[in-house]
Amino acid sequence: MTQPLARQIEDFLTYLRDVRQLSPHTLSNYGHDLQELRGYCDSRELGSADAVQSGDIRQYASQLHRKGLGGSSIQRKLSAIRSFYNYLGRQHAIRHNPASGVRAPKSGQRLPKVLDTDEVNRYLQVQGDAPIQLRDQAMAELFYSSGLRLSELAGLNLGDINPDSQLLTVTGKGNKTRTVPVGKVALQAIAAWLLVRPRLPGEEALFTSNRGQRISLRNIQARLRLRGRHSGMQQDIHPHMLRHSFASHLLESSGDLRAVQELLGHANISTTQVYTHLDFQHLAKVYDEAHPRARRQKKATG
Repeated sequence: MTQPLARQIEDFLTYLRDVRQLSPHTLSNYGHDLQELRGYCDSRELGSADAVQSGDIRQYASQLHRKGLGGSSIQRKLSAIRSFYNYLGRQHAIRHNPASGVRAPKSGQRLPKVLDTDEVNRYLQVQGDAPIQLRDQAMAELFYSSGLRLSELAGLNLGDINPDSQLLTVTGKGNKTRTVPVGKVALQAIAAWLLVRPRLPGEEALFTSNRGQRISLRNIQARLRLRGRHSGMQQDIHPHMLRHSFASHLLESSGDLRAVQELLGHANISTTQVYTHLDFQHLAKVYDEAHPRARRQKKATG
């Protein structure tokens, strides 16, 4: 006699706990995913595991997607179902696995968060002339001026910057070096910081802590976040947000994707192409707000 689905799921979870000795957290995830499947099967009057077909699982995945669940979350649920049916195949001779040929919908590409130019200007407003404030000003200006990664800025040495040529030598991922331009405002901020920079014998770091040692990654993150709060920003500001803003604003103005790729130090242009989506969003917004036909349509449907 075929066991009801609820009992089959219970047996599987017991096996995961006692035989495979999975962690309570992993066990809870399996239980949650399979109880959701059971609820779906109950709604379709599928009382046992062998009554479920591939079409049922495909429709189940589609239903999850329509509810707004991301592709990676759906994939995790499908993985739990496949494991469940693999167990049933070994223990109860249920040979078909209805989830074996089902794939989760692709997740939408996650776009990086960027600041608009007004937000950047507010964030970069001078906030004082104490040494720590001058250092933070210089770091923030340089992040936005040259689109550096957090590790790249922390690793800068005094000899990496050339004020005369307005160029900076950066060591990026894989110890690859590249040369990037530095804006005049950032150079001025760095010059002001160098006048008060603590000096320790042999310390070549461009940005140092109060003790005169190379500033840590965590300290940089904390200082940028604090600066954002002092600026009245509604969101936490982190180094990559300034890097994303640099790339987005540069692409918006120039349209030169290859140049942005080189400045960011991306090995593949596909990594840089995410900023074209941001640029398109901006253009679509401008169109909606400015084009006469778009304005009329919005008024007509409002």
